[in-house]
Order: sequence, then structure tokens, then C-alpha cells
Amino acid sequence: MAAAKERAVRRWDSCGRAWIAVLRHVWTAGEAGMDDRGAIIEGPPIVFEVTSLTWQDPILREHGEDPDGGRHGAEGRGRPSAAAERECARLRDLQGADQVRWVVDLLRARPWTTSAWISLAVPCEPRDAAPCLVALSFRIRAYTLMMTAMFRAQNVYRGYLSYVPLREVQLEVAEELGLPPGPMRVFVDVPYLRVADTERVARILTALPEPNAA
Repeated sequence: MAAAKERAVRRWDSCGRAWIAVLRHVWTAGEAGMDDRGAIIEGPPIVFEVTSLTWQDPILREHGEDPDGGRHGAEGRGRPSAAAERECARLRDLQGADQVRWVVDLLRARPWTTSAWISLAVPCEPRDAAPCLVALSFRIRAYTLMMTAMFRAQNVYRGYLSYVPLREVQLEVAEELGLPPGPMRVFVDVPYLRVADTERVARILTALPEPNAA
């Protein structure tokens, strides 16, 4: 049973390939839906792992957009979205707690633990303030630092604008512990695309028609 569940985790060697595959997942398996901002295509939950995440990824540089909607271009530099910046801020200071430092101290003292979890949720906070990223999990296995990011929902058209900054958090914790980082695992409970973005997504998927699974 455990082996079957592990095989359900999709794996890609780059953030760009993972991004295209998740777009295709929602595009092909999604259904019409709504959220507070309008019509969406809502896909089934997905879990995947990525080995390499960098702003220099050729697929992101060619087909990605920055948070303000401008093309990265050949000389452009990626940067996190405003939502990703707010989420990362919660890792450093959520009700006065530096949760990244807490994780480092816990794993240094108890490297076998499965308790190194960070929650970004605050009970009963205003709906429009609740983050899409709800938790990070860190664990040390086979002398490697593993990290899982859990999203309650995500507009996957811009998902990579969160993935690369989160990889930087994993690299920071790994460096503090003197360990190599493993792949970054991502779980999205409700991956979706806005109907307003479908023409752009269609152009990207047409430009990259081949399956992108490693």
C-alpha cells in the first residue's frame, strides 16, 4: 500500500517542467467552478516533487510572467508574487514566532522527529487574509533534508512564483543543519486556473506539447 501511494507522487527534474505538467493536469482533468473572483477551472488534488527550482529555469524565463503581468524575457529575473512574500513573512514572524528558527533548532536536537511542522494559518482570521500556503513540513531522512509545502488552493498559472521562494527556505534550513536538500514536495488540494487566463495557458501548452514527466 505504501509503495502504491509513493508511485502516485509525480516527479520532475525542474520547476518549469513541473509547472507545465500541473497546468496540463488542471487543463485536462479540471471542471468548471467559481471562486470569489469569478469563473475558474478546478482540477483534482495533486502531489508532486521537484528536484531543481531556480529563476533561471529556461521554461520559466521563456513562458513565465512576473507578478505584475510582464514577461520575464531572456534577460528578465523572476521574483516572488506578493502572496508568496506575505506567506514567507509568516514563516519568520507569526504572532511573534520565528518558525524557521524553531524548525532548525528542533531538527538539530531531534533529527529523527516528524514534528518539524510550520503552520501559516491563524484560527478565524478574515477570509481574505488566509494564506493559500497552509503548512510546511521538514524531516531528515537518509541524511537529506526533505520539505513538503501544502496549499489549500492555488492558481497554478502563477504557482512557480511560490515554488522558487519556498525552495530557498528549504535550502536555508538545509545549510543551517549542514545537510544536502532533497527534492521539494508540493501538495495542492484545489489546483485551479482562472478562466480569464485560459488563452495564455492554451498558448503555453501548445508551445510545449510533449509530456514533461521525468
